[in-house]
Amino acid sequence: MSPPPVWLMRQAGRYLPEYRETREKAGGFLDLCFDPKLASEVTLQPIRRYGFDASILFADILLIPQALGQKLWFETGEGPRLEPLEDGKAVAALDVDGAADALSSIYETVSILRSSLPGETDLIGFAGSPWTVATYMIAGRGTPDQAPARLFAYQQRDAFEALMDVLVESTAQYLLRQVQAGADILQLFDTWSGVLPEDEFARWSIAPTKALVERLRALGVTVPIIGFPKGAGPLLPRYVAETAVDAVGLDPSVPLSWAVAELADKTVCQGNLDPLLLVAGGDKMLKAVDTIIEAFDGKPFVFNLGHGIVPQTPPEHVGQVVERVRNR
Repeated sequence: MSPPPVWLMRQAGRYLPEYRETREKAGGFLDLCFDPKLASEVTLQPIRRYGFDASILFADILLIPQALGQKLWFETGEGPRLEPLEDGKAVAALDVDGAADALSSIYETVSILRSSLPGETDLIGFAGSPWTVATYMIAGRGTPDQAPARLFAYQQRDAFEALMDVLVESTAQYLLRQVQAGADILQLFDTWSGVLPEDEFARWSIAPTKALVERLRALGVTVPIIGFPKGAGPLLPRYVAETAVDAVGLDPSVPLSWAVAELADKTVCQGNLDPLLLVAGGDKMLKAVDTIIEAFDGKPFVFNLGHGIVPQTPPEHVGQVVERVRNR
């Protein structure tokens, strides 16, 4: 398709002054996530500004752990915190049956969005992939290489497998409800898959994602599913083949020529502009946009970033990228 569809990960966020005003009204970050009126407002803000081809639900991947009964809070300037899971007993105490119902306000947000978005604008629902969500549940926070979760998986394998089962089922029910409320597409964020060695990547990134996709299909979900295993590199073809996702997100480290040769004839690719180029702007940013689009010319492709927009991004640079994608 020429021009390709365009949307950007974290397109609703702190780089927009209207987002900051809305968050101020909400109070805290979680208050914003759980207020359907305000969460739908911040989701719509970048659509009004830029006319993206898709809108992505404003929420957070750690709402699932909270719904399972794990305490979640946000430290100002530092990010999310959870009470760490330490063993199989803590895993067994998680409330799988009540998790989907605990997130009813998120489905209300989806419903508001579906009735508010332009008819031509797709609505993307999302969740974290089981591995990435588990890394936060075990460490209680993000760490440089998610070593606590990796050690847990090595040392307490049965408990970790039980946690994967919990996350597959609770996430499937959560995403099912998003689709029932109006989501047209789903994206699975496996932000920390790149820290895993090959065998562990197969065991903890590919296998649970495959199980999640299979469970969604068994529940009657037919919408496209995008997988985003950040940092997977040369393991991306195996991820695509074994998980049966319909599209794959590429992070900025993925070489374009390699992606075209290894992936573009097998699946829809999405990506992969460096978010820091969006901060820098100028000719380098625009040239990079051209290079990405030219590489995937004639292939099924969605233009996006290789990860989410960062807070220091000038809003006018986002507008310039959208214009370049559509009018080059």
